[in-house]
Amino acid sequence: MSLIPLSLTSFSISESFAPWLATIFYLGLLMGATGIESVISKIGHRKAFICFLSLLILTIVTMIFFHSAAIWLISRFVAGISVAGIFVVVESWLLMGGNKSQRAKRLGLYMTALYGGSAFGQLAIGYIGITGATPFLCVILLLMIALLPPLLIKSGQPSQQKNHKMRLSELKNLSQPGLFGCLVSGLLLGPIYGLLPLYTSGRVENAEQIGLLMAVIIVGGMVVQPIVSYLSPRMSKSLLMAFFCLFAILSVIGILTTSSVMVLLFNYLILGACSFALYPIAITLACDSLPSEKIVSATEVMLLSYSAGSVLGPLLAFSFHHYEHGLILYIGLCLITTCIYMLYKSIPKAPEGNCPLV
Repeated sequence: MSLIPLSLTSFSISESFAPWLATIFYLGLLMGATGIESVISKIGHRKAFICFLSLLILTIVTMIFFHSAAIWLISRFVAGISVAGIFVVVESWLLMGGNKSQRAKRLGLYMTALYGGSAFGQLAIGYIGITGATPFLCVILLLMIALLPPLLIKSGQPSQQKNHKMRLSELKNLSQPGLFGCLVSGLLLGPIYGLLPLYTSGRVENAEQIGLLMAVIIVGGMVVQPIVSYLSPRMSKSLLMAFFCLFAILSVIGILTTSSVMVLLFNYLILGACSFALYPIAITLACDSLPSEKIVSATEVMLLSYSAGSVLGPLLAFSFHHYEHGLILYIGLCLITTCIYMLYKSIPKAPEGNCPLV
C-alpha cells in the first residue's frame, strides 16, 4: 500500500493518481464485501482463501506488465475485491466458535501477525527500493508463500455449515458503536496507507526514513493488539475506543508541533497503535452476541462499513490539501468526532421508567 504511491513516477504515472488508486482499492474492498458469504458457503474457507490470494497475485502481475493509469486503477479495484475476500475468510474463520475472551485473543493474534508483516514490508522499502519491478516481484513471492499453508494443510477449517445472511431488518440489532468504529477505522487507515507516505516524504530526507516512519505506525498497531485483547473483554468497548482516540489526538498534536524525526517516530507509533486498535475492538463488539451461523454475514457488514470509510477517507483527506498539514488535520478531526461519540455511547443509560437520582 505504501509502495504504490511512491513508485508511480518510476512507471511514468502522475502522483495525482495516488488518492484515486487508494480510493479505487477500497471501492473494490467495499464491493467485494457484499458477496463473499455465498462463495464461502459454496466452496468452504480453505478453497476460498486460495482463490482470493491467487486473484490478488494476478492483479500485481498485471501492474508489472501494463504501465497505464487506467490498467492500474482496474487492477487495484480487483485487488480490493480479492483482499475483501481474504479478510472475511480469515476473520470469520477466527471468530466462529469459542467465547468472547477466546475470540478477542484469536483476533489479537491475527492482528499482531498482520501488522507485524506489514511493518517488515514498510522497512523493506528502504532496502528493496521503490523503482522498477523488483519490489512488486517481492510482494508476489510473499503472496505465493502465503498460498502454501492452505494448499498443504487441509484440516482445521470450520465445518461447512449453512451461513445465514443477515436481513436489512436485522442490521439495527448490530452494535451501532461497532459499525461506527469500523467506519472510522476506514476513514483513518485509508488515508494513512494511501496518502501518509507522500505527506511523510515532505518532512524527511530519504526513502529509508519514509519506510521507517511508516513501519513505526504499523509496529504501533502490532504491539497494541495484546493490550486490546486483554482490555476488550474487561471494560466497555465503546469507552475503550474513546480512550484510544484521545491518545491518538495527543499524537496528532505532537506531529503538528515538531520537526524532530525522533519525536515524529514516537508520535507515529502512538498514532498507529490507536488507529489500528479501533477495528478489532469494533468487530468483536458487533459479533459478541451473535450465533456462529451469523458471524460470516456480520463480518461482511463490518468490512462493508470499514470499506465505505476507506473509500471516502482518501478523498475527504485530499480535500484538506490546501491547508498546511491538511492530512494530519483531517485525521485529528476524525479522532475528535469519534472520541466524543464513543464517550456518549459509553454512558450507562438509566432504565426506562426510573428517574435518576439528582
